[in-house]
Amino acid sequence: MPAATSCDPTPRLPIRPDLVGRVPYGAPQLDVPVRLNTNENSHPVPPDVAAAITAALAQAVPGLNRYPDREFTALRQALAHYLGHDLRAEQLWAGNGSNEVLQHILQAFGGPGRTAMGFTPAYSLHPLIASGTSTAWIDGLRGQGPEAPPRPQGPPRPEAPRRPQTPGSLGAFELTAQAAVRQIERADPDLVFLCSPNNPTGTALDLEVVRAVLECTRGIVVVDEAYTEFARPGTPSALTLLPGRARLIVTRTMSKAFALAGARLGYLAADPAVCDALRLVRLPYHLSSLTQVAAQVALAHAPRLLAGVRSLIEQRDRIVAGATSLGLSPEPSDANFVLIGGLTDERRTFEHLLDAGVLVRDVGLAHHLRVTAGTEEETTAFLDALASSLQEDR
Repeated sequence: MPAATSCDPTPRLPIRPDLVGRVPYGAPQLDVPVRLNTNENSHPVPPDVAAAITAALAQAVPGLNRYPDREFTALRQALAHYLGHDLRAEQLWAGNGSNEVLQHILQAFGGPGRTAMGFTPAYSLHPLIASGTSTAWIDGLRGQGPEAPPRPQGPPRPEAPRRPQTPGSLGAFELTAQAAVRQIERADPDLVFLCSPNNPTGTALDLEVVRAVLECTRGIVVVDEAYTEFARPGTPSALTLLPGRARLIVTRTMSKAFALAGARLGYLAADPAVCDALRLVRLPYHLSSLTQVAAQVALAHAPRLLAGVRSLIEQRDRIVAGATSLGLSPEPSDANFVLIGGLTDERRTFEHLLDAGVLVRDVGLAHHLRVTAGTEEETTAFLDALASSLQEDR
């Protein structure tokens, strides 16, 4: 192969063959007045909590000449206290965002010759992280439509593949225990990913689905609960299933309910043996001293930070009611976002909203767009722009 030259517009690097032609993940980051596309918490960190974090960081800065606590002991203790359920510190693990935690899981339990399975539409980073660890991805299906056999996927795109859906169809994105078991038994994956609440649909899973999946597979089962603090009352957590189930992992994040997306702190709860396995693949000192301190202070102020969750739930429900009144079909949501169906042309609606200064997310589902619950003012701007767009279409 001839060597690449400085004038060669496409240098021939010895990149992994399975990465050739891939594009990186990336949600649009546009400078618009209303950004409702990445499920961030629109409320800033309260001033008193921000001051407490700043003071703690100031105390930590002189010691930055030393490596951080490799075992992030105090942080794991704080996380165990926050979660409850009689969890112990040795059952907690953390990383720079839940995506790094998911990467640790796939590095330890996936890899060449192993497979991971999820049920789309779901979190688009699951297959992307699997690919990065050379773990083959199997795309299971949600919904009530014709069932296709699970199949290993090629390189995933940044957005979920478009699949026709009947606008507003009830149960279109439901995942039942029977459907999950049927597909898992045929595919026999090494890891299974479940989202509750699910992204992008917002729906929470019945724990019977998790139990059934655990019983029918020999592998690791990961329940991604990134949005669980927004769930409707009475929605159970998979944390209740942890005792006696060494293959169950429950992942969480401080990016959403805690309004700390910029701090990058995700974590999981599992059997201590899982955490021991993750120690084999993590980079040394992977959590900086500053990250650990900021997260500990935030957890100490959990009630103050989580007070904003109620406001976001109110705006989420307002979006559901508003979209319904406009003749659309929003999915019931247990998250801080709403998947809205019933759009004649979701791409055109997306552009209309963007022209009005409102950025939402096109998740690749025909007739659907996803919108994050923001402040009252942001919700008003979105609903007004949506009504204007639909009026223009009609």
